[in-house]
This record gives sequence, structure tokens and C-alpha cells, in this order.
Amino acid sequence: MVERKIVHIDMDAFFASVEQRDNPELRGKPVAVGYSEERGVVAAASYEARRYGVRSAMSSQKAKMLCPHLIFVPGRMDVYRDVSRQIHRIFHEYTDIIEPLSLDEAFLDVTDNKKNISLAVDIAIAIKNSIRQELGLVASAGISYNKFLAKIASDYRKPDGLCTIHPQHALDFISRLPIESFWGVGPVTAKKMHTLGIHNGELLRACSLEMLTRQFGKAGAMYYDFSRGVDLRPVEFVRVRKSVGCERTLEKDINLRSSVIIELYHVATELAERLKQADFQGNTLTLKIKFHDFNQITRSFTQTHELTTLNDILPLSKQLLKEVDYSSNPIRLIGLSVSNPKEQTDEKENEKESWEQLSFEFDDWLE
Repeated sequence: MVERKIVHIDMDAFFASVEQRDNPELRGKPVAVGYSEERGVVAAASYEARRYGVRSAMSSQKAKMLCPHLIFVPGRMDVYRDVSRQIHRIFHEYTDIIEPLSLDEAFLDVTDNKKNISLAVDIAIAIKNSIRQELGLVASAGISYNKFLAKIASDYRKPDGLCTIHPQHALDFISRLPIESFWGVGPVTAKKMHTLGIHNGELLRACSLEMLTRQFGKAGAMYYDFSRGVDLRPVEFVRVRKSVGCERTLEKDINLRSSVIIELYHVATELAERLKQADFQGNTLTLKIKFHDFNQITRSFTQTHELTTLNDILPLSKQLLKEVDYSSNPIRLIGLSVSNPKEQTDEKENEKESWEQLSFEFDDWLE
């Protein structure tokens, strides 16, 4: 079996770096892409801002408390999309097997590349140099024999990072890796891992497949493989869209039913339009509610028929809303998505849903 050569490219503070590139007055200063209003959220933060603890998805008010001299700039999604296309043109100079994860992040399979370069690290260096010289931006690159390790490697020495994880060193590298750094381990899962005494890759590897599956379901098998340096997922240059969704951060927290229904109607109307534009059909509707304390829940229902119009979506979304108690817990955000298209396959089971942040009009507002 041929050992794959996988490169993961991740742009450093992409949105904020584009703003600093295009406005010299912002260079070297703490910058947040987003809005500074009371209900605003940070979509992206420059590295100067990150030194103060400012992060994506943080409320603007908290960001300003951490960094009083933080400079907010509105996002320019059209510009970011255009820059992303330019980055991908550079990728295509080396391979057409490219799997985008977002506007600023992608996997490349360079095992058989267009320029017959034998070392994947040399391709990564060339791509980083081209992005810097042609676009004035900085990228980090990770190189390894599978997607999991290439992704980990690209995060390892940010910003402007370059890291290769060789097969013979992979297990040692994984042993030292904090459990929070594993793909698919978010804050909730990490907390559960810690409760089980699992703090790093070495401790994870000591767990049996049966135990991990019992505790984490299907994800347990993935963690079992990752701890052993195994990831058989190919770089998929054709991605199947699994869902279309939208969400709205409200100007004020609300718990009056009439107000909630009005906002739900607006989100459902927007979703119906996006489904039409995307020519997407699915039969599962998911309601997402984020409360004033930032806790969130989702409720889903699957129909026998496909959901395509407002008349399909609104009654079902109201039905899902009845399952949510917000009388004493005001709502901050409402989201809806349609998923489970007919062509969905088991092999695509772990792909992410694509939500769109209406308040920013960003397709991929988290870096």
C-alpha cells in the first residue's frame, strides 16, 4: 500500500490578516473582525488581539474588557471568498485532490503531484512562499501520512508554522498530545475524558475499543484509531453538502412567545430561500436555540417528505419550539437547518453541517 503524502494548509488569522494587509494602519495592532455593539460577536481576531485572550466566537463586550484598545472592523465576506479562490489556484498548481474545510483551510493529497516533487514538505514550503509573495498573507502547514496528523501538525507551530510528523515518530508525538488537541474532542468531550482519567494520547491509547465505544459511541472507534496514528479517510476532492442552515443572533434576549415566533418566522423564511438557491432537499429539520447564558440545545425531527418551502419548514419548526422551555431562560440566538439529503451515504456520516451566521452574513465566520 502506497504511503499517502498529506498536506494541511491553514491560513493564520485569515480574516483579520486580510484586513491588516489591506489597511496598513491596522498592522501590528489588535484587530477583531466583527461588530463592537452590545450583541456583537468576534468573527476573527489578529494575533496581536489573541495575546490578550481575544478569540473567535467571543462576545464583543468580553473582548473589549480583555483588550480595551481592540480595533473592530466589519467583515468583508466577498473579499475573503476572493482571496480564498486565489489561494486555491496556488494549491491547484501542485494537485487537484483538494478537500476544503473552510475558506482558509484545506487538505491536499500530494502523493502524486503535478510537479513530481518527491518530498511533501518541499511542496508545503513552496505553497507557503507563494501565498506570502503573491497574496501578502501567512499560512501554516502540516505534513504527514494521514489527515489527522497533518491537521495536528499545522496547528503545532502557529503562526507561520511548518511541521512534519514522520510515520516512525507518530506514536511518540501522539503520546504527548493533550487530549484537547485531538480531532473531534471539544470542551464537553474533553471534560468527560478528564473525568475518565484520559489526559493525553498515551492514556487514550491504553483504553480498549470496547470502553471507548461504550463511553463515546461511534466517535470512540475514531479516538481509538487516532491514538494509534490510524486515519484511513481519503482527501475527498468532491464534497457532498449535507445540510443548509442559517441562524440569527437577536438584538435582545427574548422569552415572550409572540416575539420568539416572529423571529422563528424570519429564520425559516431565510432558510427556505437558501434551500432554493442551493437547490438542496433534505427531510430532517433541526432547531438550534442558544440562551442568554450561552448554553444551547438542538431539537430535530425527520419527515417522510423533503423539506423545501416555508410551508414545509415553519409548522415543523413551531412544533420543535414547543419542546423548548424558554419562559425563565431568554433566547439569544435561533437557528434552523435542513439535512439528511437522499444521496447521503454512511461513508459521509461524519461531515459537518454548514451553518450561516445571518448577523454577520458570513458563510464560515469561525476560523
